[in-house]
Amino acid sequence: MGAGRRALITTAITVVCAVTVLAAPGTAFASPTPTPSSTPSASASSTPVTNKDLEAVREKLDALYHDAAVATDAYNAAEEQAQKQSAEIVELAKKIVKGQEKLDELKDRAGAAARSQYRTNGLPDEAQLLLSDNPQAFLDGTGRVLQGQRATKGLISELTRTQQDLKQYTADASAQWAQLEKNRQAKAAAKKKVTTQIAAAEKLESQLEKQEKERLAELERQAALKAQTTWLDSGVLKDVDTKASAAGKAAVAYATAALGKPYVWGAEGPSSYDCSGLTSQAWASAGDPIPRTSQEQWKQLKHIAVQDMRPGDLIIYFDDASHVAMYIGDGAIIHAPRPGRTVTVAGAGSMKILGVVRPDA
Repeated sequence: MGAGRRALITTAITVVCAVTVLAAPGTAFASPTPTPSSTPSASASSTPVTNKDLEAVREKLDALYHDAAVATDAYNAAEEQAQKQSAEIVELAKKIVKGQEKLDELKDRAGAAARSQYRTNGLPDEAQLLLSDNPQAFLDGTGRVLQGQRATKGLISELTRTQQDLKQYTADASAQWAQLEKNRQAKAAAKKKVTTQIAAAEKLESQLEKQEKERLAELERQAALKAQTTWLDSGVLKDVDTKASAAGKAAVAYATAALGKPYVWGAEGPSSYDCSGLTSQAWASAGDPIPRTSQEQWKQLKHIAVQDMRPGDLIIYFDDASHVAMYIGDGAIIHAPRPGRTVTVAGAGSMKILGVVRPDA
């Protein structure tokens, strides 16, 4: 591999960095220092791409896929909210229909009461008593008249409340529509960022020859192994419980059955998953629904000390809670890593751990 190839890779990294900055305003990643090289020539054709060059590629790929994971979480959150708002709009629409039907019925009853009053010429009770041919019969009916008056008053109050409810339902529906549109826009923006970051990563990887890709994969494996070994050597698993709850066992069984299925951002199975799609569906199958995204799982589920974790617990990674995996015991996890990979078993300490949460605490 010549200096020309090395220059091509360096250029690709630089271009990808530019794409990253454009896709995420205000966020920039330093590109690796270009390896000095001259214009490609036949005499330089034997110069290989060094491990340092490939390490720069690995770090850049990690950054791109990390940003894609953050955008995926944003997309999933917007999707979840959009579904919730759509359901609420449907319920509000049902309430509006029922409210309108009730309002129509109350108006009919109010009209009947008005017609009845008209038939008595609107005379007060004293006048009707004096003019009655049968005063005793009138007096006997006075109680019923008072009951009718109270009913009419109650009817007017109910009519007013129904009109107010309809007004509120309509206002709520309008607000939900506005929020739904806002979340649709958030979904579109997140989708654009996800696809941009993944495309940039794929373009960078496409610059590598087969042997370079194999070397890159080996560098990734070595980095993960080093992180896992350091984590295990810390003695963190010395007192870890190996017994899972019944629900935890069911969740682990679900995740295990998904091994080998491809990562697809935004996917919740059953043929493909993203990281939080896998964990949320695994726990839903165990009878304990949890939030859809890794960030909400971190926010809403009970935090557990690492030394207290057990199989089925979820390990949240990176400072922004952008990745999640399921602990299965013996220092291992099952997770959906990133685009181009499949659901797999990995070392729990192979990535930077933010903390542990327990869905069935």
